[in-house]
Amino acid sequence: MNYSRISGGVSPAGRAVRSLCLLLMSWCCWVGSVSGQVTGTVTSGEDGTALPGVTIFVKGAQQGALTDDSGRFSIAAPADAVLIFRYYGFLSQEVPVAGQAVLNITLQPEVQTVGEVVVVGYGTQRKKDLTGAITSVSAKDFVQGNIATPEQLIAGKVAGVQITSNGGAPGSGSRIRIRGGSSLNASNDPLIVIDGVPVDNNGISGAANPLSLINPNDIESFVVLKDASATAIYGSRAANGVIIVTTKKGKQGDAFQVNFSTVLSSAQKTGTVAVLSAEEFREVVNEKGTPAQVARLGQATTDWQEEIYRTAYSQDHNLSITGSVPNLPYRVSVGYLNQNGILKTSNLERISAAVGLAPSLLDDKLRVDINLKGSSIRNHFADQGAIGSAVVFDPTQPVFSPDTAYLGYYEWLDPATGKPNTLAPRNPVGLLDNKSDESTVLRSIGNVQFDYRFHFLPELRANLNLGYDISESNGTVTIPAASAISFNRGGNDEAYTQNKLNKTLDFYLNYVKELNDEHRIDLMGGYSFQDFIRENSFTDYVDSLNNIYYKTQNTLVSFYGRLNYAFRGKYLLTATLREDGSSRFGPGNRWGTFPSVGLAWQIKDEAFLKDVSFISDLKLRAGYGITGQQDVLSDYPYLARYTLSEVTAQYPFGNIFYSTLRPEGYDANIRWEQTTTLNAGLDFGLANGRISGSVDYYVKQTEDLLSVIPVPAGSNLTNRILTNVGNIENRGVEFLLNLNPVRTQSLNWDFGVNVTYNQNTITNLTRVPDPDFVGIETGGIAGGVGNTIQIHTVGYPTYSFFVYKQVYDETGAPKEGDYEDLNADGLINADDRYRYKTPEPRVFMGINTQLTYKKLTLSTVLRASLGNYMYNNLSSNNGAYRNFSAGNNFLSNLVPSVLETNFQNNQYFTDYYIENASFLRMDNLVLGYALPGLRSDKIRVQVSAIAQNVFVLTSYSGLDPEIAGGIDNNFYPRPRTLSLSINLNFL
Repeated sequence: MNYSRISGGVSPAGRAVRSLCLLLMSWCCWVGSVSGQVTGTVTSGEDGTALPGVTIFVKGAQQGALTDDSGRFSIAAPADAVLIFRYYGFLSQEVPVAGQAVLNITLQPEVQTVGEVVVVGYGTQRKKDLTGAITSVSAKDFVQGNIATPEQLIAGKVAGVQITSNGGAPGSGSRIRIRGGSSLNASNDPLIVIDGVPVDNNGISGAANPLSLINPNDIESFVVLKDASATAIYGSRAANGVIIVTTKKGKQGDAFQVNFSTVLSSAQKTGTVAVLSAEEFREVVNEKGTPAQVARLGQATTDWQEEIYRTAYSQDHNLSITGSVPNLPYRVSVGYLNQNGILKTSNLERISAAVGLAPSLLDDKLRVDINLKGSSIRNHFADQGAIGSAVVFDPTQPVFSPDTAYLGYYEWLDPATGKPNTLAPRNPVGLLDNKSDESTVLRSIGNVQFDYRFHFLPELRANLNLGYDISESNGTVTIPAASAISFNRGGNDEAYTQNKLNKTLDFYLNYVKELNDEHRIDLMGGYSFQDFIRENSFTDYVDSLNNIYYKTQNTLVSFYGRLNYAFRGKYLLTATLREDGSSRFGPGNRWGTFPSVGLAWQIKDEAFLKDVSFISDLKLRAGYGITGQQDVLSDYPYLARYTLSEVTAQYPFGNIFYSTLRPEGYDANIRWEQTTTLNAGLDFGLANGRISGSVDYYVKQTEDLLSVIPVPAGSNLTNRILTNVGNIENRGVEFLLNLNPVRTQSLNWDFGVNVTYNQNTITNLTRVPDPDFVGIETGGIAGGVGNTIQIHTVGYPTYSFFVYKQVYDETGAPKEGDYEDLNADGLINADDRYRYKTPEPRVFMGINTQLTYKKLTLSTVLRASLGNYMYNNLSSNNGAYRNFSAGNNFLSNLVPSVLETNFQNNQYFTDYYIENASFLRMDNLVLGYALPGLRSDKIRVQVSAIAQNVFVLTSYSGLDPEIAGGIDNNFYPRPRTLSLSINLNFL
């Protein structure tokens, strides 16, 4: 296969930002006008209640209005105009004025429509015709507050989707898992598609999270594709699910509107890691230490964790303009975010802009969708090593010392040399103040999509999508030569750059035909090309031997098709087929084929239920399909290659050290990892949609795992190799329930809950069955050299903890070094370690509720996780008396558990440190008030008070029970954040 490269380039992200700002100012200058006056009332077709906040505008013109609290409206409109009424949760309606001065309108809930569409892969489908497990979350249901990254908008909102933030650092990313992890060493992240552009899952240098460059305020909806019937259209990248992000756009006939929102926030730490106070530490050293160690105690009382944290203030401002000139809907926005972290010196500053244009040409036969997004981020990364150092640094020592030559910060020195002790922790405050780690990242994502409906055959459409995702980043890490942090190499002066370009071309034909009342077909077939280029450089101005430059590229070429068939509107079939070619595999294994089929039965439309008014929806679904995985770290895993040796493995010639090239292990026959999914589901709606939900059962089986496995000694030049071996299975049940218990003219209550049960099991790890194979150890921990605490073993979940079974005395205290002889061989050794618990929950759930009384709204989002366990590495590494005296000529603090265990030496592998980390967390609490309309209801104001990370209920003894991977060590704490949000809407 010849992988051709798309020529040409795109403008840098910074240039795009400036251009978007100019476009914003130009659009501000346009305003339309009409005459006449129409009044009336808008009510719900479900219960007759008035609908406040309904948007009304004149089709093809600019003026608009909103209904008041009684559902009344007044709008200027000519006698021959058409008014468009829009309201969330209800069908839009177009009503001719026809010379009438009064119009009373009834809107019907969306649940009654068969025409409601949902964005899916390569187009849309009628919601009624869906056969796969698909969940849509729109802007009105997003999590609110001080949110810098888009994925946090839907945390706890979607069954089967687990979103775990990587910590409290500004712009920190999240680990996203859809129905559990399907791989060991390939990516477990879902494919994310933004306005038709699939983005690269790999990170961006200088950005804590690549999604932090997307402004959450520009997002209209998320659609999550979970089963193979829904995801197989994306083939090789869909094994972990797909998230389709659609940004906000103008709509045909939109009235001119200006929206401004601001969020001002204050964040504080919720607690600190429990350590001995200065007085407690003195008592321990005086009791357990030698005279020399007692002499090292200082006279200060320092709470090091208080020294490194702060109250962090943030601001987030957004301005958008939406409207429509004839045949040209538009939306333009700019945003500014400045978010400080609670760890001193951490900060993120983002400037973003977006333009969305949707012109309609050739008598509405050609529709063009243009989306441009640009952002610039400046990061200051705090040295998170200060978190661990603050836990262990001697609390009897001061922050500053006039006797030290290292910029005035107290440091442990070697008495013989007077230089910093290389084994001792560094001063936590000095780590933050003396290290400058800064970056600037520019990113632009854009696409233009042409959708043409043929004049001679209106059932046939051609769709061409051209997109790009470009980023440019550069960063520096500097440390003064006089600092103790890097004294042994004369300070630090490093710089890095990265350029990434992702080009996308998609073309498909779509034929939709209602043959008669019996049959409806929707046939689509297309071609896709996507190319990723990454260029990286690293410069060490202190030691040029560390300088690195490389460029890498991978390409995907695909052919795909989908058939949707509906018989009598109630018997539904979806069949997809995609063939992918990836440059990451050799010519003989390059192509993969990924089919799927989905069936659905719209039971509600059967004669025996059609007249049962209490049941508003009942659909049975089933799907089967195969998806793929090729997202590994190397773009050339099938090729023989050489890499530079580590700095510690350089070869000396005289006084000069040279890097050498070493061969990397490779598998020339490496191929696709494949996941087969079976899904069965039931969707239901009762009481005219006031009770709705779904139940899904799924089985995901992954084979030919892309795994890094040990290689027998002497068989290769490496001890580990990436190859295809092993199987994983995920089985689970998802349950979703939405209730609307109360709906009156002044009071409305919505309640939703989603629950997911997932069981993950490794079913194979070797090419030849080997019952004696222990497994693949993983999960590195602090303490010792190369120690691990987790293992992959057949018959157990991935990342199971691998520990000794602790023996306790008659008082319930653990006996040091005393473990059960599980294999009964009379010896206590590595053969007695066992698989105990897993960091992943068996059950996780989200709960959200909203209560609205007139102009007042109260809402909250909670998340729960049950059956997840945590290895408390902070306690295991700092919970023995030897810790305070283990180093030469310095003291280290301890955690309080040592007073209970009385461990003299660290017991890293005991199950004593494996703790139940189940939790219930209130993520979000919002109290909002809609002020009375100003200036004849032309200005709408919404004020909200928001609390985030309100509380956590857990039995875990550490600071936070929610840490991806299940190993607690040096975790950046999630803060509790209080925010004031003001939203102004000008009509």
